[in-house]
Amino acid sequence: MAIELHSGVKYGSFLSLAVVLVAYWFRSPDSSVLEDRLDAVLSSLLRAERKVGMNSVYRPRVAIGFGGCVDIIVDGVTLLNKMGLKPTDQPLHHDYIENAEQLAQSFAYFFSPGAASERFVMNDTLFSDLVEASRDLPGNRWSIGGNAPVMASRMALEGCDVLLGGSFSIEFTDILSQRITVAGNTVDEPDIHLILEYPTGATWGPYTSRRANRYIVHSDDHNPYLDSMEQFQEKLNSFKPDLLVVGGLQMMDSFPFKQGEREALLGKLAKMLSSASPQTAVHFEMASFIDESLMSDLLEFVLPHSDSLGMNEQELPNLLSIFRGSNLTVLSDPNPRVATVLDQMRELYRLVDQRHWEAGTGRPLTRLHVHTLAFQAIIVKRGSKWKNTMSATAKASLTANRHVCGSPDIDLSKARLIMDESFSISRQEGSQRIPLQESRPVSCWDEDGYEVCVAPVLVCTEVYQTAGGGDNISAAGLVLQI
Repeated sequence: MAIELHSGVKYGSFLSLAVVLVAYWFRSPDSSVLEDRLDAVLSSLLRAERKVGMNSVYRPRVAIGFGGCVDIIVDGVTLLNKMGLKPTDQPLHHDYIENAEQLAQSFAYFFSPGAASERFVMNDTLFSDLVEASRDLPGNRWSIGGNAPVMASRMALEGCDVLLGGSFSIEFTDILSQRITVAGNTVDEPDIHLILEYPTGATWGPYTSRRANRYIVHSDDHNPYLDSMEQFQEKLNSFKPDLLVVGGLQMMDSFPFKQGEREALLGKLAKMLSSASPQTAVHFEMASFIDESLMSDLLEFVLPHSDSLGMNEQELPNLLSIFRGSNLTVLSDPNPRVATVLDQMRELYRLVDQRHWEAGTGRPLTRLHVHTLAFQAIIVKRGSKWKNTMSATAKASLTANRHVCGSPDIDLSKARLIMDESFSISRQEGSQRIPLQESRPVSCWDEDGYEVCVAPVLVCTEVYQTAGGGDNISAAGLVLQI
C-alpha cells in the first residue's frame, strides 16, 4: 500500500509538472512578450528609484498643513443603493449638494468618465444618513484622511521628520507615525469624509465607469477654518523645515463663510508663507475646486508664495482656465495624452511666471508635478533647489501602483501599461516623438532652461483604494527632491 501511495504521489507530481510545462510552452506569444515587457519596466523603475537613497545621517524635515479627517471608504454604488437612490436620467454638475436628488445627479456626472470629484454637503441630515448607512455596509474601511495627514504619513514612511498642522482627536493622533509631530487643537469628534469608491466597469443603472475612481462628500466643521494655523506657525521657526507643504484648501470650497471671513483666513496664510525662510521650499497641492472666487483667491494668496505645484489631470486645466479668465473646467479628459499635458504644463509655467514678474514679489515657480492614471510628468527649472528629478518621477510612478493596489510590493499580475508606445513632447506639428524604452522607461530631456521627465505608471488592475492616491504620489516625488 505504501508503495502504491508513493507511486501515486510521484505520478501526480509528474502530471502537475507536465501541465505547467504545457501551459508555459503553449501560452500565447503576445502574453509572454507583455509579461517580459512589464517585468523590464518594473525593474528599470526600481533601479531609477534606488539610484537616490535617503540620507541615513540627516532626515529631511517637512512641515505640512492643514486639517485632516477620518475617511470612511465604501463601495459607492452599494451605498447609493442602500440609501434608495435610483440612477438619475439627468447627470448634472452641482457646486454643492443640498438633497438626495442632487447627490444622484452629481455622482452620475462624474461616475461614467471615471473622474475624481469632491463636494460639500449643505444638508446635515442627508450627510448624517449617509454616514450611518456607511457604518453598516459590509467591507467598509476607516482610515486617516485629508491631504495633510495622508502626505505626512507617506513622508514619514519614506524617512522624513514631519510637523503636521491640524485639529484631531486623541484617537486620531495616537495612530499617526512617531515621526509626525502634531500642531493644533484637540477635538472630540473629527470631521468625517465619505469616500464612494468604484472600480473600472462598475455599473449604476445605465451608467458604466470608464476607470476606477472615487466621489467624495463631506460636511466639515473644523477644516474650512484652518483652525490649526496659529499653533502650526508657532512651531515652524523652531522646526526649521526643508519643505513647507500646503494642502486641504478645497475644504473652503462652497463653505458658507461669513462675508470676508475666507479672505481673512487666506490673508493670514499668505503672511505665514511669505515669512518662510528662503531656504525652505514651499509646495502647494491642488485639489478639486469648483468655486471660481476661491480659485481667484488662491491665485492671489497662495500661488505667489509657492515654489512647487502638484495636481492631477483634472486640476491642471481647471487652474489654467482661471488664469485665462474663462469659466472653470469642471470635467476634463480623464485619460489625456502626454503631449496635451506637457503643453498645458508649459502654458501654466508661462502664465505663473508672467504673473510673478508683473507683481515683482513672491517666489518664482520652479517645479510642477502632474500625476495622471497613465503617467507622471515633472518639470523643474534648471539651477533651482530641486534635485533628482528622474528618480523622483520613477518613485512617483511606483507609488501610484503601491497605493492603489494597497501593497508595497508590485504584483505584475495586477498591473498594466496604458501609456502609448511612444509620445510626442508637444501637440505642435513636427514635435519630437519619444519611444517608451523598457530598459529606460523614465524619459528626461532639457528644454528652454527646464528639465522635463515623464514616466509610465504600472496601472493597478485590482484596485484597493484610489482615495489619497494623488497625495501619496505627490509626497513620494517630493521626498527625493528636497
